Amino acid sequence: MVMSRSVCPHDCPGACALDVEVGDDGRLVRLSGAKEMPYTDGVICAKVGRYEERVHHPERLLHPLIRTGAKGEGRFRPASWDEALDLVGRRFSDAAQTHGPEAVWPYYYAGTMGLVQRDGIERLVRCMGYSRMGKTICSSIVKAGLQAGIGGLYGTDARDMADSDLVVVWGMNPVYTQVNVMTWIAKARRQGAKLVVIDPHLNATAEKADLHLPVLPGTDDALACAMMNVMLAEGLADRAFLAERTDFDATVEAELSECTPAWAAALTGLDEQTIVDFARMYGSAQRPFIRVGYGFTRSRNGAYRTQVVSCLPAVSGAWRRPGAGFLAASGGFFHVDKTLIEGLDVPTSARTLDMSQLGRVLTGDPTALRGGPSVTAMLVQNSNPAAVAPEQGKVLEGLARDDLFLCVHEQFMTDTARYADVVLPATMFLEHPDLYTSYGHTFLQVAKPVLVPPAEARTNHAVLQGLAARLGATHEGFTLDEWSIIDRTLRASGYPSADDLYAQRWLDVSKEPGQVDLRKRFPQPDGRFRFRPRWNELGAGEGEVPARLGHWAINDTAHPLRLVAGPARNFLNSSFTETPTGRKREDRPTVKVHPVDASEVGAADGALVAIGNDRGEVVLHAEVTDRVRPGVLVVESIWPSQDFVEGRGINTLTAAEWVAPSGGAAFHDTSVWLRPRG
Repeated sequence: MVMSRSVCPHDCPGACALDVEVGDDGRLVRLSGAKEMPYTDGVICAKVGRYEERVHHPERLLHPLIRTGAKGEGRFRPASWDEALDLVGRRFSDAAQTHGPEAVWPYYYAGTMGLVQRDGIERLVRCMGYSRMGKTICSSIVKAGLQAGIGGLYGTDARDMADSDLVVVWGMNPVYTQVNVMTWIAKARRQGAKLVVIDPHLNATAEKADLHLPVLPGTDDALACAMMNVMLAEGLADRAFLAERTDFDATVEAELSECTPAWAAALTGLDEQTIVDFARMYGSAQRPFIRVGYGFTRSRNGAYRTQVVSCLPAVSGAWRRPGAGFLAASGGFFHVDKTLIEGLDVPTSARTLDMSQLGRVLTGDPTALRGGPSVTAMLVQNSNPAAVAPEQGKVLEGLARDDLFLCVHEQFMTDTARYADVVLPATMFLEHPDLYTSYGHTFLQVAKPVLVPPAEARTNHAVLQGLAARLGATHEGFTLDEWSIIDRTLRASGYPSADDLYAQRWLDVSKEPGQVDLRKRFPQPDGRFRFRPRWNELGAGEGEVPARLGHWAINDTAHPLRLVAGPARNFLNSSFTETPTGRKREDRPTVKVHPVDASEVGAADGALVAIGNDRGEVVLHAEVTDRVRPGVLVVESIWPSQDFVEGRGINTLTAAEWVAPSGGAAFHDTSVWLRPRG
C-alpha cells in the first residue's frame, strides 16, 4: 500500500485536500479528506469517497474513436492517436481556411478546476485566432452581484462559521453540494448557534435547520429588503458602520422604508410575522453569518438579488465582527498570473461567443453569432454541454448538423461525446498534475499524479500540444510539461515554487501581505460597500438593472408553476452519473410536486407526468410531497438524457436569455406546466 496526496478537482467550492491510498497493484483503494487541512478538516463528500468506482469504471474511455454511425447514435471505431489528431487538425484547418478562424470554437468549462488542464485550451484559442468563449454558464451572475456591492469575489472566511451564533444558509443545500460547510455549521451549533435555511424546498439541509423559510423562487430580494426595513425601524442597524463604511444615505433609507414586511409577504409567500421575527433574529445576533449558494443566483434577477442580500451584513455591521459576515465566493483572494497557461501574451481580436447560448450559436442565430461566421468545428474539453447547457433542444439540433465537426476529449461516453466525430480518452485528476485555487476557501494547492493513466488516456495538456503541432500554433506553453507550467506560473504570481508548495501542501493566500481585509475596507475605489451599485460598469445598459432597492420582478411567469432544477446528492452536474452507487441511490429522474398541485392536474405519486413550456417537454415520474411549496416543482438532476422516459433531459426546459448585467444562465428561473402522462 502506498499513501499519497492529491486535491479534488471537481466543480465544488471545497477543492478538498485528499489523502490517497494506492494498492500494490497500482489501483486506487481509497480517498479520504486530509485531516491537517484547515478547511477540509478531514471531511469529503461520499461521491469522491468512493472514487474507485469512477477511476476504474469498466466503461471508461481508453482509446481514440472515430464516428461510424449517425451523430448521436454512439457508434464508433477504434483509431490511433495519430489518425485521430491528424483528422482533427485537418478539419480545423479546413474550417479556418473556408470560413475564417472564428468558425472554430473550442468549448470547455469546469469538469476539472485545475488551472493547467482546464484553461490551457485558451492558449490554443488565442494562438489560432479562434472564437473565444464567454464563460457565463455558472458564476457570471454571482460575480456581478458581488462586484456590485462588495467590489469583488471576496467574503468572510468560511471557517468563521464555527464562531457564529446564527448561520443563514441562503439558496444552498450543502448537505448535497458542499459537505465542508456542514462541518463548520456543526461546530457552531455545538456552541449554541441557530441555523436558518432559506430555500423553496425542504431539502436535506433545511431538514436540519432551526428555521426553514420556503420563499418563492426569485423573491429573495424582497425578503432581504423587508428585513432591512425592520432592522432600521427597530434600532437593530449599525448606523455607525453604515456611515463609516458604506454609501448608505437618506435616499436608500427612504427606499427601504417602503419595503414593509406586508409588502414582502405578498411577494415571497412567507407569513408577515415570520419575516418580522427573522429580521429581529438576524438583527439581534452578535455574530450572524450568511452563506449564499450559486443556485440562489441563477435567475433573471440573480445579480440584483445577490447584491441586495449582501446589504444585510452592512446594515447589521456584521462585516467587522469575528464569526460574522457573508460568503458567496472567495476567488478574489487568489492572484494567479495565467499568462503562460492561457497565452495571455498573444493578442486576439476574435469574437466572444456566449457558452450559455450554445444552442443558439449552433443553430445560426445571428445575434448569438455576433455577426461572424457559423461555427463549423469544435473541440470540447471538461464539459458535457449536450446535457448541461440550457435550451437542450437547440443544442442537440446544432450538434447534429452534418457540417459541424466535433472533437470531444472525455472520460466517458457522455451525451456530448455521442455526437462527436472524434472522441479522445482523457485522464482523471489522479493521473495528472495540476494547480488548484478555490471559490469556497483561500488555500492554494498543487497535486502530482498518483496513478498511471489507463491504456491510451492522455491529459488535456498533451492533447493541446498534439493539436498545436499539427495546426502550427507556437507558444512556449506548448513546449513545457505541466509541472514546469505550474512552477513558472506560481513564481510569476509571487507564490512559492511548485516543489515548495507541494512540500508544504497548501498555502493560505488570505494571509499574504496586502490582501483584502473586509473588516477594514471593501475593494471598491472608495473602500465603501455600495448600496447603490454602478451596474453600467459591469456591462448593463443604462437603466437595465434597477437603481433602487426593492424587488426586481423580471422572472419567468409565463406558465403556472416554477421549476427549480437543483443538484442531486450523488451527482455533480453530469459527473458521477456513471457510478453504480450514485445511480442506485438516485434511482431515476423524478419531479417533486406539492399535493395541491398534483391534485389540481390529477397526478398521482409514482405516476408518469410531463412538465413543459414553449421550449419542449420532459417526461418523468412524480414524487408527491409537501417538502416543496405549492407552485414550485423540484427536479434533482443532471441525469443523462437517455435516463428520461422519452430521452429529453431537464435542460430542454431552461432558457438561454441574457442575464443582466454581464450574462449567465437562469437555470432556476423556469416556468412550466404539469400534466399527467399515461
